[in-house]
Amino acid sequence: MVHAGVMSGSGNLMDFLDEPFPDVGTYEDFHTIDWLREKSRDTDRHRKITSKSKESVWEFIKSLLDAWSGWVVMLLIGLLAGTLAGVIDLAVDWMTDLKEGVCLSAFWYSHEQCCWTSNETTFEDRDKCPLWQKWSELLVNQSEIKTILSGFIIRGYLGKWTLLIKTVTLVLVVSSGLSLGKEGPLVHVACCCGNFFSSLFSKYSKNEGKRREVLSAAAAAGVSVAFGAPIGGVLFSLEEVSYYFPLKTLWRSFFAALVAAFTLRSINPFGNSRLVLFYVEYHTPWYMAELFPFILLGVFGGLWGTLFTRCNIAWCRRRKTTRLGKYPVLEVIVVTAITAIIAYPNPYTRQSTSELISELFNDCGALESSQLCDYINDPNMTRPVDDIPDRPAGVGVYTAMWQLALALIFKIVITIFTFGMKIPSGLFIPSMAVGAMAGRMVGIGVEQLAYHHHDWIIFRNWCRPGADCVTPGLYAMVGAAACLGGVTRMTVSLVVIMFELTGGLEYIVPLMAAAVTSKWVADAFGKEGIYEAHIHLNGYPFLDVKDEFTHRTLATDVMRPRRGEPPLSVLTQDSMTVEDVETLIKETDYNGFPVVVSRDSERLIGFAQRRELILAIKNARQRQEGIVSNSIMYFTEEPPELPANSPHPLKLRRILNLSPFTVTDHTPMETVVDIFRKLGLRQCLVTRSGRLLGIITKKDVLRHMAQMANQDPESIMFN
Repeated sequence: MVHAGVMSGSGNLMDFLDEPFPDVGTYEDFHTIDWLREKSRDTDRHRKITSKSKESVWEFIKSLLDAWSGWVVMLLIGLLAGTLAGVIDLAVDWMTDLKEGVCLSAFWYSHEQCCWTSNETTFEDRDKCPLWQKWSELLVNQSEIKTILSGFIIRGYLGKWTLLIKTVTLVLVVSSGLSLGKEGPLVHVACCCGNFFSSLFSKYSKNEGKRREVLSAAAAAGVSVAFGAPIGGVLFSLEEVSYYFPLKTLWRSFFAALVAAFTLRSINPFGNSRLVLFYVEYHTPWYMAELFPFILLGVFGGLWGTLFTRCNIAWCRRRKTTRLGKYPVLEVIVVTAITAIIAYPNPYTRQSTSELISELFNDCGALESSQLCDYINDPNMTRPVDDIPDRPAGVGVYTAMWQLALALIFKIVITIFTFGMKIPSGLFIPSMAVGAMAGRMVGIGVEQLAYHHHDWIIFRNWCRPGADCVTPGLYAMVGAAACLGGVTRMTVSLVVIMFELTGGLEYIVPLMAAAVTSKWVADAFGKEGIYEAHIHLNGYPFLDVKDEFTHRTLATDVMRPRRGEPPLSVLTQDSMTVEDVETLIKETDYNGFPVVVSRDSERLIGFAQRRELILAIKNARQRQEGIVSNSIMYFTEEPPELPANSPHPLKLRRILNLSPFTVTDHTPMETVVDIFRKLGLRQCLVTRSGRLLGIITKKDVLRHMAQMANQDPESIMFN
């Protein structure tokens, strides 16, 4: 309970803020958190819990519960993320097949489940069974043409309603056939789970820094269930997503990814008792001579990543700056209609993207019925079915080649317009599909070249007549990794995700070669991947650790106020009234104010956050007697000497940060940028011999970096 401050004859005054009040320490929407401050608050909280644990058995039990709360949150995230991923996978499979037909025995079965439960289905005709009826056969009795995620606050983005809506709409958009995937949105879904469970524990709900440790682990769990890649998920969170990733978070991310993967495996949404999405089993090793086409696929991936990023950002910028952005529903309807009309005639664009990638990755066995496996067989061949030699391509292969070429062009174009619409849209699967199509065509080309010209010097040592030399499916896998790397600029986590995704650990070197090449080529045209480009397009204050700052500017060149600007808005330690402070808050939009001894000396004593000043004054007016507009506000331990008839003063020392981060005016900006990155600062104060000169915020740093890179500094819109 908060007691009203009472003036006594000796001048003692109880601090109104000795007890916390609601919302203290929180942040406004679309503002950056102060990582250093959040870390300090958590250290203080942990110190108090440790001290109290020695007082009684109950306090000791509470300290144990606090210590284990992080692992409980990780367990809950893994269970819920895995469950939701399994439900989404099952629903997507069912709704995708529902566009083609229905299972007569149980309408909730997908095509594959329906046929496998039928006693009349043979292995050779596993895709045809009496229980599964196409709509065209059921309705008109003949075949016909037939036609879904650095300390920035965005309220509601990870809320419960977002989780519910994202889960439902993700099923709809993926099964609709649009050129998008569910993997990116599944990371968002997992982070929504993490945010929900964080709110149940005060350790995380009251500390934005600790909450982001949970979200980092949730992102790992999201990738784990999206691809069946728990280790890749942890590396993805470390390499691509997280701004702050301590060792403790690494272990908890690993645990969350493990639980999520285990839960998904228990649900078994793919019906093959495997966790991996595109399991492959090749019977031929790769050869050193094949590194050249692998590297060429890496070059293609880098060029595709550059083309896609620039075109997609240009289209999204047009959407934001023209009337097009006012009609998001109409845009989705138009793109969906165009996709359905153009995609249906081509079998490789008509099927779901995941099925397409799976077909492109597959090796051609004796029982494969795909057009890609329509080779001319030797009738006298007596080799085992899993060791089929290279053969000349048949009519089906050549037909598939030009259909794949058309599908590749369509995928490249339509994905540019699809990604960024107001629907859950992942980019991993479309990018992999583009690379897989290009890779499969290259693989078939190399295979036929080796078959018809096995006497060439490049084939002579490793590809003899009658041997199984080239695996086109491997080229598809390498091409998929290359294109995904070109778009996202991922390297280590990409390679790990790919070999977990396919089970192809033996082919890690080709994957590494393609991933590194694609990144080199894409970086030659620009350092930004698609996600960083969208962050900059939206004006979010993201300070990328990958950006280099090599200019020889100083803190005095960046700090505010600059020459010709009004003086810095400050608070004095004991001479401003409540009305003065309220007027200052009303007339400015700064996140906080330096507190100085006096305006004459400008000696710095601390920093007060704007939001906490507003909350403190509001609560004091409501709950403390004698606080009026002309009450003196002070930040010192003892109240100032006031006339006897003065209203009660308001003590706000508790909300004062007595150790704000400071630099001198001659500190190189290279050092300042490094400090902001590594400490996650929101702002730092510039002083000379203890005297306040100015302030540098994260937005100032980003705008200065943009200006030095000949970019528009006004593109950074948020604090």
